[in-house]
Amino acid sequence: MEILYNFGFQPILFFAQIVNFLIIYLVLKKYLYKPVLKILQDRRQQIEEGIKKAEESARLLEETVQKEEKILKEAQEKAKKLIEEAKAQRDAIIKQTEEDTKKQVDAMLQEARSQIAYETKLAEKRIAINISKIAVEFLEKSLHDLFGEKEQEVVIKNAIKQIKSRVD
Repeated sequence: MEILYNFGFQPILFFAQIVNFLIIYLVLKKYLYKPVLKILQDRRQQIEEGIKKAEESARLLEETVQKEEKILKEAQEKAKKLIEEAKAQRDAIIKQTEEDTKKQVDAMLQEARSQIAYETKLAEKRIAINISKIAVEFLEKSLHDLFGEKEQEVVIKNAIKQIKSRVD
């Protein structure tokens, strides 16, 4: 121990330093080390929760992107179907309109033909009547010099009967 005394070792001071060290250690452990560890643990927990939330957000984002793509595809398919239906309806309407127009034109042509035939018959009757009048006048003038009045009346009546039967 002499060597220890030569080096300036004093056991009372040594034990006092050990007691001081233990007191400081216990004070630091209780008031400083535990709160720092708690802060570190809380920070670690927050980081882990942040990572979990980030992973969850990434997963949700991926799901949302997939849903969006699915919805877009469905919307495109519906739009294509609507366009095809609209084209089909357009074609049907055009076809129906063409058929209706053709029927109307045919009806108008038929009506015009009927009107032309009717007017032609009227014109033919008028012409026949005019010709009959001219023929009667011609007969009257030409028979005036050849026959007497009674004979002229008989010949004219017979001619008028024959002309009327041909006109009707």
